[in-house]
Parts: sequence; structure tokens; C-alpha cells
Amino acid sequence: MLYDCRSLADRDRGIAAAIEAVKNGELVVLPTDTVYGIGADAFTPFAVKALADAKGQGRQAPPVLIGSRHTLDGLVFTLPRAARDLVEAFWPGALTIIVEHSPSLQWDLGDAGGVVAVRMPLHPVALEVLRETGPMAVSSANKVGQPAAVTAEEARDQLGYAVRAYLEAGPCPDPVPSTIVDLTGETPRLLREGAIGLAALREVAPDIESRVG
Repeated sequence: MLYDCRSLADRDRGIAAAIEAVKNGELVVLPTDTVYGIGADAFTPFAVKALADAKGQGRQAPPVLIGSRHTLDGLVFTLPRAARDLVEAFWPGALTIIVEHSPSLQWDLGDAGGVVAVRMPLHPVALEVLRETGPMAVSSANKVGQPAAVTAEEARDQLGYAVRAYLEAGPCPDPVPSTIVDLTGETPRLLREGAIGLAALREVAPDIESRVG
């Protein structure tokens, strides 16, 4: 079912349907500030597997989206100072951080090696869903090898009935991928320069190393 969240009534129905679907272990497609994402409850292993199957990918662990900065504290054992500074500066927004997750978490995201990629997106529809569902495993809403969807309609063309609810919010205004920073070592490392550039990152974390290019 596709809900046009540009209509107030359809937005309310769509968000409610998406929240219910996620809590039932089903898949949803939702807008973010980069591209559309396909998401599942991060703590429901069969839902995370269904996400991978829908995309046609293996056990590569998907990123996790959260609806609040405070949620991050519940996912990690310790958070480096640089991580806190970067989150304070760029969340919500197009920054994905890789951190060591708490070993006590009851989830199975795939072959993650004890780390998780986390982001808080800057999109009101996504945040409204995430604040009710809690952390969601979210990957770009497309089949492997196909272009990332910039509308829910495009996502539905690729993913079809594998997804319970599609939330349409119009074309992504700036479909540039998020910047990825690895914070699991002694020094922050830039793994992918996306919407946030290295110069902006170094204003907050001056010692960040670039492994890009």
C-alpha cells in the first residue's frame, strides 16, 4: 500500500500503518534526507533477513536509523568523544557513524563484527516513524545493482509486494549518500565522503583521517 504523505490525512494513515507494520516484523519504505530507505525492526531477526532477501543481498549488515540522539546511548557500550561531538554537530543529518555496539543487544543484523553503522535522518516522516518503532535496520530502497529510489513509487516498482507500506513524500531534494565516519579506532576515519565534506568534519574533529580516494 502506498500512502502519499504530502496529504495530511494520508500522512497520518501512512505513518500509523508503517509503525504497525514494523512492530509486526514487516517491511516499510520511508523517505530520508538522502534517498528512500527500506526498513525493518532492528531487533526482529526474521524481519532483518526479509529486508536482505527483498533487496537480493547477502548477510551484509544494514545501517540502523534512530529517531533520537539519546537512543544512541542505549546501543553502544562507550561512545568516543569525537563521536559525541560529530553527532552534536551533524544530527539529524547525513552523517553515518560506525561504532562498537553493546554486546548485550538482542539483535542479529548480519555479519557486523560487533560494530554498527548508525544515523539519525533529517526527515520529519522518518523521524515520526522511528520515534515510535525504535531503531530500524534500513538500507537503500532498491534491488542490488539497481539505482537507489528517490521516490516511494520508484521503490515500489523494484520491491513490489515484499514491502507492506510505502510512504511517499515526493522526490528526494538532494539524493547524495550520507558521509560515513568510522569511530571504532583511536582516530576517526572518513570511509565515504557524501553530503558532509571532510573540511566540515575537521571543524568538529580535527584529527579525522581520510581513507577516501
